[in-house]
Amino acid sequence: MPMFVIERNFAEQLDPDQLDREGIKLVNDDVGIRWLYSFLSADKKKTYCLYEAPNPEAIREAAARLNIPADVIIPVDQIIQPA
Repeated sequence: MPMFVIERNFAEQLDPDQLDREGIKLVNDDVGIRWLYSFLSADKKKTYCLYEAPNPEAIREAAARLNIPADVIIPVDQIIQPA
């Protein structure tokens, strides 16, 4: 499955302890995407999320349904891991 990095400009409003992870998973499952993990920028203004998705449109649909931004969607060609 293709992978994408999503940049979201809403982190100032984000409370990781209050995330409805189950609700997010239900919507993601419904549109056929999978949230792998996220990073919060040091200035707490952006998140960067790695997703598996068939296409960017599926990510945009889930984001719209969850009322969260998907400001930049970047296809990831290859993951490189340290030795």
